[in-house]
Amino acid sequence: MGTLLYDGAALDIEDRLLTHLQIVVVQKFRRGESFLMTWLSAADADEGRGSLWLTPGSPVYFRFTGSRVPSVNEEWLQRLAASAAGSTGLIVTGEDGHTVLLPGVRTVRTHPAWSTR
Repeated sequence: MGTLLYDGAALDIEDRLLTHLQIVVVQKFRRGESFLMTWLSAADADEGRGSLWLTPGSPVYFRFTGSRVPSVNEEWLQRLAASAAGSTGLIVTGEDGHTVLLPGVRTVRTHPAWSTR
């Protein structure tokens, strides 16, 4: 289980999904594009749906649990990129195209990548 950290928010995401989201986010940022990313939260997270407005001017950190890069499914990647380019923004979906329930968002004060531990 990896983590996407952005502007004080920490979102736990399975490494393979996070790899695909990382590719989409980096592609959008390289083009200077901001966009909305939306996900559904698991019932025990006490949240229904969450969204982040992602903009190239703010740092984003992708932390992966595993040391190996998962295989990339080009079809899944294209669906996620098409979603990110649409008016609703990037809807986080799994490889099968269905929405993925994420554990919810944690708030972090200090970006772990910048800590001196």
